Amino acid sequence: MTKLLGLSGSLRAGSYNTALLKAAQRLAGDGVTLDAATVHGVPLYDGDEEQRQGTPPAVRALKERILAADGLLLVTPEYNNGIPGVFKNAIDWLSRPTPGLADVFKGRPVALIGASPGGFGTTLAQSHWLPVLRVLGVRQWNGGRLLVSRAASVFDADGTLKDEAVARQLTEFVQGFAAYVSAQR
Repeated sequence: MTKLLGLSGSLRAGSYNTALLKAAQRLAGDGVTLDAATVHGVPLYDGDEEQRQGTPPAVRALKERILAADGLLLVTPEYNNGIPGVFKNAIDWLSRPTPGLADVFKGRPVALIGASPGGFGTTLAQSHWLPVLRVLGVRQWNGGRLLVSRAASVFDADGTLKDEAVARQLTEFVQGFAAYVSAQR
């Protein structure tokens, strides 16, 4: 069994990216479990607060979930042609050392997907993640790319994926990433 953790970088209740992650869970296929998480509860990074209080409980819990998974799927929105601040903030917290826990990124298989109401999907945000992931030392899977554009037409009002072509692409992407992760173990 290959265990993946998907992390949605959106706080919005009706997030297309969280909907994309939930669809990925349903389409993961046999031999793959995909746990879903969001960045909710991760406070703004403050080095002084970290020094006084240590790692916040929400960050520690998310780190433990990542460490329990074989691979990490980042599901990124795109804000103003770049990485959403709340998502980058969460990754910054997750990259900080926590006593008793291993580095959650070094050598970990990671893949990127995203959805946007715009016409270009999340192409710029995904490109902006590349230097960040390189510095973190992840093993990025580049065997596929999934950029969902015009997301309002891809999901229904309840956030259910209704576009068959996107569902096929998402299935292939998640199963391809899971095969990569499995081969890395």
